[in-house]
Amino acid sequence: MKLGPRDVAGFLKRPDLTRAGILLHGPDAERVAQRRRALADAVVGPDGVQDMRLERMSGAELRGDGAKLTDAMKAQGFFPGPRAVVVEDATDTLAKTVAAALDDWREGDAFLIVSAGQLTARSALRKLFEGAGNAYALAIYADPPGREEIEAAIEKAGLSVEAAAREELTVLGRGLPPGDFAQLLEKLALYKRGDDSPLAVSEIALLAPQSVDGDVDALVAAVANGDAATIGPEMARLSAQGTNVTTLCIGLTRHFRQLHAAAGSKGRPEEALQRLRPPVFGPRRDAMAAQIRSWGLPRLERALTTLTDTDLTLRSASRAPQFAMLERALIRVAMMRPRG
Repeated sequence: MKLGPRDVAGFLKRPDLTRAGILLHGPDAERVAQRRRALADAVVGPDGVQDMRLERMSGAELRGDGAKLTDAMKAQGFFPGPRAVVVEDATDTLAKTVAAALDDWREGDAFLIVSAGQLTARSALRKLFEGAGNAYALAIYADPPGREEIEAAIEKAGLSVEAAAREELTVLGRGLPPGDFAQLLEKLALYKRGDDSPLAVSEIALLAPQSVDGDVDALVAAVANGDAATIGPEMARLSAQGTNVTTLCIGLTRHFRQLHAAAGSKGRPEEALQRLRPPVFGPRRDAMAAQIRSWGLPRLERALTTLTDTDLTLRSASRAPQFAMLERALIRVAMMRPRG
């Protein structure tokens, strides 16, 4: 039977072990893998791996030995507790093997977690799980996770979070790739280890991935804030560090594209920046919102044209000094911002 999207968060917390198993399938391999790991952890618990109550196998392993799956699900562990068998990269060629394992399943046997890529409605494997009375099928799409799912991830990471920081994490959870968001929660949990105070927005800003490299931030701020006098010293610093000039131009162009995209969206700049992918939040969002209000859409378009033309020249066969060329272009861009 199908497992509905609204039931996913609850199922990942408390899997229904009165059923034989579940099929996870979808086009995004990273999202499928994340669900598979979370579900396996929920079934066997934190000690499941060291207690040898979790067995993994690939679809390729089962093609030559169909009985291996049923044997693994029937096997008795040395330690008490629920067991799980995970089959990765399954295809329709395994439909008969999996069907036999589901038919032979009895309460107390291992819980079966099968993961696959994108399966059509006519897929034999998908039809098997959707039609089975003792198993589930969950289609995993590239839609952003819901608030419940993000809340569950925050809770699993063991984080105590302020209300404003919770909103920021919700925005990030809906904008970042699942793996990146999971890594961010892990870093935040390590950062707060031994600190009982709730997580604040400023602490998220310290660890969250940014769209512009940290070494380039000061240069980007100087250009976007119209601080032409700071551009020369920043360029000299970055040149001394061996920073690639094309990398600098790409970073500046990316920032102005974000400003342009948000400026052309409906609603307040802060709201538009949150809708970007990846989203912009915290102090950086406030700074970019102020830049959008100051620049306006027409000037941002002129700035992007200048940056794009400069990027093309840098990649051409021109023998002009590249850092000097980019510095002059950035000063021209900075001067486009209205004074005062």
